[in-house]
Amino acid sequence: MITACTHAVLSGPALERLQTSCLSQVVVTNTIPLRGKELTCPKLHQLSVAPLLGEAIRRIHEDESVSSLFA
Repeated sequence: MITACTHAVLSGPALERLQTSCLSQVVVTNTIPLRGKELTCPKLHQLSVAPLLGEAIRRIHEDESVSSLFA
């Protein structure tokens, strides 16, 4: 089973719970950077939001639709 979240607040025993869960993969964004033990967890996969933010900035500059990025 795979799950995803945007802001991975892995406080307290969250990392240990993920590691022992039935989840095979947890996909998170880098809006909250992973660090320390989180980086060694094989179930966590971090995606960058930089391309999306860059495209949004470009579209705003070019007076193009930003909402179509999310539709």
